[in-house]
Parts: sequence; structure tokens; C-alpha cells
Amino acid sequence: MVSQVCNHTKSRPSVKRGSSGVAVRQAQCYLNNSLTGKDLVEDGDFGPVTEAATRRFQGCADITVDGIIGAQTWSHLTFWANSSDFVC
Repeated sequence: MVSQVCNHTKSRPSVKRGSSGVAVRQAQCYLNNSLTGKDLVEDGDFGPVTEAATRRFQGCADITVDGIIGAQTWSHLTFWANSSDFVC
């Protein structure tokens, strides 16, 4: 069984700037574990800093850069956050 680095929730709804809650905390944790130099506060508030980190992640992962964490971004975040390397 693979141990997940972030265990706030297993829910993967689309989240974007202005979203809040446990899914945003999960995304922030994943971003912290996927990007070098990131130390996002896992506060569950999807503000401008989380959006910038999301866009950076999307660019590094070579997926659509829209600042929204939807199905494609969740999939890549889950992979990179649980990998031993950083996407960038």
C-alpha cells in the first residue's frame, strides 16, 4: 500500500481562486510537495499565492495553465506529490 504524503481529503473537486475548504488544503499540501521553493500555508484559502503556485506547477507539468485545479491537474499533483522528485 502506498502512503500518501497529504491526507486532508480524498475528494478531488475543481478548485480555483476564491475556493476554500479541505480540498484546497489538500491541493496546497500537494503543491508544497511537488514544487521546489514552495512553502504555501495550508490554510484552505485559494488566494493569489496558491493560484501562482498552481500555474507554475501546470507549466512545469506541461499541462493546461489556467490556475484551476481540475481533474487533469489533480492527477498530475497526486503523482508528483507522492514522487521522490519535484516537477520543478
